Parts: sequence; structure tokens; C-alpha cells
Amino acid sequence: MGENASFWESLIYAHPMCTTWKQEAEGSIYHLASIFFVVGFMGGSGFFGLLYVFSLLGLGFLCSSVWAWLDVCAADIFSWNFVLFAICFVQFVYVTYQVRSVAFDREFQELYSALFQPLGISLTVYRKIVLCCDAEVITLEKEHCYAMQGKTPIDKLSLLVSGRIRVTVDGEFLHYIFPLQFLDSPEWDSLRPTEEGIFQVTLTAETDCRYVAWRRKKLYLLFAKHRFISRLFSILIGSDIAEKLYALNDRVHVGQGFRYDIRLPNFYHVALPETPPVQPP
Repeated sequence: MGENASFWESLIYAHPMCTTWKQEAEGSIYHLASIFFVVGFMGGSGFFGLLYVFSLLGLGFLCSSVWAWLDVCAADIFSWNFVLFAICFVQFVYVTYQVRSVAFDREFQELYSALFQPLGISLTVYRKIVLCCDAEVITLEKEHCYAMQGKTPIDKLSLLVSGRIRVTVDGEFLHYIFPLQFLDSPEWDSLRPTEEGIFQVTLTAETDCRYVAWRRKKLYLLFAKHRFISRLFSILIGSDIAEKLYALNDRVHVGQGFRYDIRLPNFYHVALPETPPVQPP
């Protein structure tokens, strides 16, 4: 204990205490470096937040190196600050390369901003999702069918980017599919990874449509490698199915003022008659 105490005492008291303080302030380069440090540590997260932090911290360490070389004339202070500047510069170049490597076409960028970015999905994770569909957006012309009842196999999962899809069964209209909705989420959810099936509905383009398609086997391989992406798609597909159920619920009616609720097959909601407005006297 005595040796340890003497070591800490020598470490603390090795240098004399400051008895007098400099009357003049340090040069402007030192204060500029401090400003860069303060502003740099206010950066956020993500790629652009890292670019912000490393650029400003790098400038701060560069100014500190210049200050140590010109004003303080201390080689050790200059060396440490210059090394830290070099590290920040390398990190800035690396993050810049990552940002450029995850650049997308306009439609994929809009899809990310509308659907994936609000969920906090990073660009690196989104890049894996885009590569799984070969970064391709497919065009479906007006009145062409995406799937035909009883004929088209369920071998992919597709997300509508633009346009509108009409869903029918035996020629009877069920509901529409709008942008940012999956075309075949119920079919996807109804099958296990090893099972095969065919569509029980017909999907027809009411307008010129654009959609993204992930092949079934390829997407399951992505899920096996990245459990986070698997959970993400599970949430998105579940939410999409719920929206379709609500759309069907608004369309399905049973006569005599009763509305059939497909979420509760044995339960009927009585449609209350509208109350006429009260006329002013």
C-alpha cells in the first residue's frame, strides 16, 4: 500500500502548482479549435451525423496542431493532435465511401423515406433488402394481371410502389391495393417456408403500376442470415394484412341493415339508422 500511495503522490505532486496565471489569452487558433470541438460534439447519429462529427472534430484537432506548432512550440502536443486529426480524416473518408456505396435510384430512395426510414432502419440494412430484390422495380401495365385465381403460384412477395391494384375473387370486387402495400401478404403469411400454393384471388392493375418483388427462397435466405430483417418484415406484413382486413370489413355487407365483421365471424353489428338533422325553429 505504501508503494502505491507514493506512486500516486508522485504522479499528483510531481509538478508544482500554478502560482501565477498568464495575463494574456491564447491565440485565435486555439479558440477556433475549441469552437470546432463544441460544435462537433453536437452531431447526431447515422451516416450524415458521423460525417458532421468527424469533419468538425478533425478541423478542431488540426487547429490544435497548428496552435501547438506555432504558439506553444510543444512537439508532444502537436504530435497527439495531428494523430487525432489523421484518425478523424480516415474515418471521414470511410464513412463517405459507405454513404456512396448505399446510394439508390429515385424510387428506392422514396420507398426508404416513406416506409423504412420512419421505422429507424439504417441505410446499410436497407441496402441488404434492396439487393435481395436485385434493385429492380417492375412495371405492370394497366389491365394486366399480377396474379390469376387458381393459376399463379405463390413464389414471391411484392410491394406496390405506384399505381393501384384491383383484387377480385370469382369476378367479384374485394378491395384495392395502394402504394406502400404488399400485393400478396395474405398468401405469403398463409404458407410455411417449405410449402407451395396458388393464388385464390385475381390481382389486376387498374393503372400503370410499379412494384418491387422479392423471390420467396431468396428472401427466406436473407431472413436466416439477418433475424432483424425477418422481424421487420413480419411486422410490415402483419400490419398490411390488418389494413386489408379493415378494407374487406368495409366492403362486406349482409342485407337488412346488418354488417358482417370478418374479424368476428359469428358476430353481427347492427347498422344504426342515421338521425336526421334537427331543423331550427
